[in-house]
Amino acid sequence: MIATGKALFDLAGKTALVTGSSRGLGFAMAQGLAEAGARVVLNGVSAGHLAAAQARLSAAGYDAIAARFDVTDEAGVVAAFEGFDRDGIAVDILINNAGINIRRPIVEMSTADWRRIIETNLTAAFVVGREAAKRMLPRKSGKIVNIGSLLSSAGRATVAPYAAAKGGIKLLTQTMAAEWAQHGLQANAIGPGYMRTDLNQPLMDDPAFDAWVKARTPARRWGEPRELVGAAVFLSSAASDFVNGQILYVDGGLLAVM
Repeated sequence: MIATGKALFDLAGKTALVTGSSRGLGFAMAQGLAEAGARVVLNGVSAGHLAAAQARLSAAGYDAIAARFDVTDEAGVVAAFEGFDRDGIAVDILINNAGINIRRPIVEMSTADWRRIIETNLTAAFVVGREAAKRMLPRKSGKIVNIGSLLSSAGRATVAPYAAAKGGIKLLTQTMAAEWAQHGLQANAIGPGYMRTDLNQPLMDDPAFDAWVKARTPARRWGEPRELVGAAVFLSSAASDFVNGQILYVDGGLLAVM
């Protein structure tokens, strides 16, 4: 039976793991999925931030649990999923959100920083996505949403490893779809534009950069984290059951006019 109307976006009975969700974009999406009915598994490396995020959702009446592990630690990721298996937690939805950035010209970028950004923003999505898919494939259902960026489709100075990773996210997502669509899984991505986050605070505080963002974005403003929720719920729900391998840009129209 094909869902219709509000049921298309109803996540009741689903469990969603959102990596890097103790704050920022990840928390906003986790809260949005919880509002749509999902039980959410919050993830991060700071026990304090995770506890605070879980408390916020629990106080609002949502079903939220915390899973503290580092997405760049493969053994830790595998152990986390094995723990989910033991606890009877079946991840129906995965949002691969964890990410970092270091802004520096290529000739000043160390190989260590390059690797750190690639490991966090791209390799982690592969590892966490692989472990989630191993459980989803036998069930013949699952939603994987990778978080890309404007830079999945455009370059910019001083962010070479970030752009390389986010470009990789786009093609990783397409390859996941190529392999898993026939088994009932949907793998898609969201490409946020310039959003008001802690990561972007130095850019918002820079008058020249702030002016550039507002001038280049047709919406003439920065995006708010909550504005990713609609895309996240759509790509996590039955509404997107025939959508696969796509990247949905939530950027205020910036890529449309570049």
